[in-house]
Amino acid sequence: MFDKLDFILEKYEDLSLKVSDPDIINNQPVWQKHMKEMGEMEPIVNKYKEYKKAKEDMAAAKEMLEENDEELREMAKMEISELEDKLETYESELKILLLPKDPNDDKNVILEIRAGTGGEEAALFGSNLLRMYMRYAERRGWKTEIMDMNETGLGGVKEAVMLIKGKGAYSRLKYESGAHRVQRVPETESSGRIHTSAATVAVLPEVDDVEVELNPNDVRVDVYRASGNGGQCVNTTDSAVRLTHMPTGLIVTCQDEKSQIKNKEKAFKVLRARLYDLKLQEQNDEISAQRKSQVGTGDRSERIRTYNYPQGRVSDHRINLTLYKLDYFLDGDLDEIIDGLITDDQARKMQNF
Repeated sequence: MFDKLDFILEKYEDLSLKVSDPDIINNQPVWQKHMKEMGEMEPIVNKYKEYKKAKEDMAAAKEMLEENDEELREMAKMEISELEDKLETYESELKILLLPKDPNDDKNVILEIRAGTGGEEAALFGSNLLRMYMRYAERRGWKTEIMDMNETGLGGVKEAVMLIKGKGAYSRLKYESGAHRVQRVPETESSGRIHTSAATVAVLPEVDDVEVELNPNDVRVDVYRASGNGGQCVNTTDSAVRLTHMPTGLIVTCQDEKSQIKNKEKAFKVLRARLYDLKLQEQNDEISAQRKSQVGTGDRSERIRTYNYPQGRVSDHRINLTLYKLDYFLDGDLDEIIDGLITDDQARKMQNF
């Protein structure tokens, strides 16, 4: 580990000299590339410098143990004890910083919610989840944009596709993929019996055109009249778009915009993300042993969380964490569980470090 840290420190210092070179400053693409590299290395370099300083302080404190002055020796013993704790903490933090970074972590997210078993109640739960993620994005200063939505007459959501833009969106929301189960008395239930329903969440990184090979000849584009609650262009113009990717059978629809061109752009964005996700799933299948070391499998069919309304609790089954503050959680206060999932994920990866 320390050989790797020395190499990173040396490279960082070399880049520091380069970005001060007038010739490189004048070559903006190269200068920006170096600055980005430095930015990625900076947290590791700063932590490693703190570690090295603590090691130097430890050496100096151990020298003080040789002094004749009893008071100095006692001070040295106290300092050594504190530095041992510090060094242990720094080593753990450095191991986490050196863990391979998911290349998608800094990307925006395309989040899809689909009502599962439970009919209208599942659709109503889908609308609760959609609001929960919108509130979470708001808390983190991220922007949201509904790309497609299929609502029911009672305000439920059969299917919703939302773009979430913000730094580190995928790094936190990627743990939300899977089946979410709700236990509650539906509004339509007269006997007060608790029902169990479910909705699935898919979290896909938004990808650039160059990251996915998409042959236009492989995509059938159909246009049709949008359906909805009324308003201009609804049922009057062919603004809705349906894309069918012939090789995979993937179908994407978009009717949120009044413009057919804008709906087509949005639909292609979702299609690229789904194709990229398919590619990632194939890669994960090839390295299934590695998948087992991660938090769950990311499988859409895997039940990851239960929302129990009568008890006011939310339970994440992957890390056996239960919180009795369901109202806060549904209002977008997700960080406690997401932080727990990240910590668990890091711990599992560090076992193989």
